[in-house]
Amino acid sequence: MFRPRSAAWAAIALSLSLLAPSVVHAAAEVHRFNLALSATPTGIDAGDLNDAIDFYNNSVINPRGAEPLAQISFGWLFTGELRYFLTRNLAMSAGVGQLRSKTSREYLPALSSSIDVRADMITAPVHVGAAYYLQPYNQGDFQARMFFGGGLVSYTHSRTTFQQSLAGVDSTTNAELGGSFKLTNTQDSPGYYGEGGVHMFFASRYSVLLSVLYRSGHIARMVDERTGDVVIDPKTGKPFSLDVSGFGFRMAAVIGL
Repeated sequence: MFRPRSAAWAAIALSLSLLAPSVVHAAAEVHRFNLALSATPTGIDAGDLNDAIDFYNNSVINPRGAEPLAQISFGWLFTGELRYFLTRNLAMSAGVGQLRSKTSREYLPALSSSIDVRADMITAPVHVGAAYYLQPYNQGDFQARMFFGGGLVSYTHSRTTFQQSLAGVDSTTNAELGGSFKLTNTQDSPGYYGEGGVHMFFASRYSVLLSVLYRSGHIARMVDERTGDVVIDPKTGKPFSLDVSGFGFRMAAVIGL
């Protein structure tokens, strides 16, 4: 009578032994091919665009005792990137993003009249690069790996806009301010980037990447979008340039494919 009971216990033990490895040996998933979607709050130098804002403030706003138009110093870089592990420690990446920032202010010189001023910049950086991963730290089904890397960037569709819109102002004010206008400059340029951070893997296809990112991008000799002529910086008298360099903190959701 003890043999059937012993056989039952043996069957249960065998079943547990088959199921146990999937629980005990659960580990973080590291996929070879990944899609990373990231958002990066970043500083922006802005270069001659801030010089143009200073020139406008000094010549138009400050003499009227109004609050000046703020400079551009911060923006968000949104990026989609494909990351492929060539080896356990080396990953190649390529992606495209958008960096945009603007500043604006409305002035009300009189009843039913307004002066709207806006300055903005936009660029679409396309990058290729590589990252070297250090030895992992494992804790259960969690894995964290420090990495550092860098690469080349092409800043495409780069554009700056400075716009003044007048509404309901008298003829004297309209003549003093030069009427409504919109100045748009464009140019493309190469650059580079470097980053270092940590990539955290879990027992799923999703992982998280956090890093400090530095971008270098000096877009020189910007041209008027309408005429194609090189634009001159009113403050320095030199060809107009846009500097999109800056440090940022990258936060990425990574999907294993």
